[in-house]
This record gives sequence, structure tokens and C-alpha cells, in this order.
Amino acid sequence: MFDKLKRKSFKKKIDKNLVNRDMSQRNTTLKTLGYLINEDLFQDFELLYQFSSDLGLQRKDVKIYTFKEVKKKIPTLRQNQINNKHFSWNGEILNQNAIEFLDFPFDVLIGYYFEKNEFLDIMMSRSKAKFKVGFSSSDKRLLDLIINVDPLNFERFKKELKKYLSVLKKI
Repeated sequence: MFDKLKRKSFKKKIDKNLVNRDMSQRNTTLKTLGYLINEDLFQDFELLYQFSSDLGLQRKDVKIYTFKEVKKKIPTLRQNQINNKHFSWNGEILNQNAIEFLDFPFDVLIGYYFEKNEFLDIMMSRSKAKFKVGFSSSDKRLLDLIINVDPLNFERFKKELKKYLSVLKKI
């Protein structure tokens, strides 16, 4: 029962975040890029930095934040990681580094997670990013661009994303 109540609270939080989203800067060109990643499914962050440099960005203009589900609350020294224990029952984020990441106005934020994940959905909806990209398995209300490729085929994802960012005159 508690889990059902928590899911309902998360859904309300996502809906509230979507209502408050500022869409006025959605068409800006790409100067800063953020990645929101499910670390259980993707760990090769160097590939992301290489792809970002292919898009004309320097490493300092790219930020990566990861989510890792844990059963027990364990301390970590990584500042760019959040876990399910950093969320209150009503969907509030209790990790200051994650809040700073989400408050940064990225020109593009890529949600690199490909299964339904309420925690990452809350983060994606809370983000102040101007343009949000994700996969077709994500909540479509959260995204401005949906890439319909197999997320495990990173080369295909890069090709498709680069094509659409070019068409949209972001690069």
C-alpha cells in the first residue's frame, strides 16, 4: 500500500513540474549539454564525452548525473550520483548536488534511461533544461525529442541525435 501511495505522489509531483516548465528558450543553440543516466544500464561515460566533442562541445560544457537504485542507504563519495534513498515519499529530492544539476539551464538534457523509472522521471520533469531528449520508452510528456532506437546501440543513437539536432539548428 505504501508503494502505491508513493507512486501516486510521484505522479502528482511530475504533473506539477510539467505545469511549471518554462518553454520560452526551447530553440536555443547547443552550448551546454547534460546527461541523466541510469547507471545500472550504462557506465561508459567516456563515450558520452567523445560524442559531445563530436557535437562541438568542450568537456567543461558537459555534465553527467547518474542514478543507481540501492536497497540500503549506503554512503558514496561520488558527487554526481543519486539513488532512490535520496527521494522523499512525496517526490522531493533530498540531494543538494542533484538539485544544483537540475537547476542548471542546460541547452539540451539527454535522459539516457530506457525503462520506466519514476525517480529519473521526477528528475527529468524537475530539470530547468531548455530542450529535453529521451527514448520512446520514457514518459513522452517529459520530452521535446523522442529518439526511437535501441538504446544499447550507442552508435545508432549518436547518429540519430546528431541528425535531429542538426535539423533543429541546435548544432
